[in-house]
Amino acid sequence: MRSRRKRLKIKNILLLLAILLVIAIIIFLLTREKKVYMTNVTNMNIDSVKEELNKYNLDISVKYEYDDNIEKGNIVSQSIPEETEIKEGDKLSLVVSRGKLDLKKLKEDGINELGKVPVMMYHGIVDKKSSETAYTGGNVDRDGYNRTTEAFRKDLDFYYENGYRMIKLTDYINGNIDVPYGKSPIVLTFDDGNVNNIKVTGLDDSGNIIIDKNSAVGILEEYKKKYPDFGVTAIFFIHSGLFQQPEYDEKIMKWLVANGYEIGNHTLGHNNLNNTSTSETQKVVGGMYQKLESILGDKYAKIIALPYGNPTSNKHANYPYVVSGEYDGFKYETLGALRVGWEPEVSSYNKDFNPLYIKRCRAYDNNGKEFDIEMVFRMLKNTRYVSDGEVDRIVTSLSNKNLMNPDIKKEIVYYE
Repeated sequence: MRSRRKRLKIKNILLLLAILLVIAIIIFLLTREKKVYMTNVTNMNIDSVKEELNKYNLDISVKYEYDDNIEKGNIVSQSIPEETEIKEGDKLSLVVSRGKLDLKKLKEDGINELGKVPVMMYHGIVDKKSSETAYTGGNVDRDGYNRTTEAFRKDLDFYYENGYRMIKLTDYINGNIDVPYGKSPIVLTFDDGNVNNIKVTGLDDSGNIIIDKNSAVGILEEYKKKYPDFGVTAIFFIHSGLFQQPEYDEKIMKWLVANGYEIGNHTLGHNNLNNTSTSETQKVVGGMYQKLESILGDKYAKIIALPYGNPTSNKHANYPYVVSGEYDGFKYETLGALRVGWEPEVSSYNKDFNPLYIKRCRAYDNNGKEFDIEMVFRMLKNTRYVSDGEVDRIVTSLSNKNLMNPDIKKEIVYYE
């Protein structure tokens, strides 16, 4: 009797285990993920393909190339072959067609990315009407280093209406020139850290700086709204006095870099580097970089505007210490150096481009003479850099081929 009960108990346990196993199998079959396989997406529109593939959380990268046979916006090739199993996180590279390259149109539109770029040099922006000064046009001083607010606004309108779009100096130096098709890049620079570059009138309830609308940055912010596609930016070169507003200086500097502007080096004491010793040169250059880093970390531009344009030769004994050196245990390396200028600089793709000795154009009025704004832009009429709208490609005429820097690692297109 006892043996029979034991056998029955074992039988019931085995039956229960069998039922549990069947249930587990059913649950597994119902819940297991179905395998997903890559399909052929070539010649399909990139937007619809990405929308579909995003369901599988793939890591998708897209590269654009011209293709005579594939419609613009459609996929030329895929890195994962058809019928390959795909899983979440798999990397998929897609090449998408830009359409057929129209060399005739590029030529007709004067696309030339080996053309010249104006790097405009400003100092102070003084809140006056141009008629209130004793000098030519919008000049506040005899040499035109300071400009009226009225003239500065006219300058910005002039640049925009003539097809120029602002870019960061760092991007120009690095060959990352991103402006729309048919437009031209322009760089704005300000020296000396004058109060009127970004005058702070107080703090709001959240502790944010309130910027005088008639200071240079106040006007630039105005033009961000006036022309949303202007790409408004500028670089400010400062010395140890920063922006001469001790109560607000650090807030000013952090606000600038957070809002699309750059800050660079103008030496500790606006020093004439023709006259300093090599050790003094390292102190005033390296010491200023050190000061910028203490406030901004790595968010400052490793670019120097040479006070007075000195050294006047990059063969000067001090020049190597403008480029690199060490002060008080702080090592520095300069990526770009600006001269006091006169004429536009060559494209950063030109074999003669020297980022460590860049020419600037003085933003002043002189009746169209001596490299004033009128003369500079007259010179640029047929020599300006005109963009094809693609950052990763350089377009110019075949006649400019000998000017191209052979080390440029971008797609290069020449038209005849």
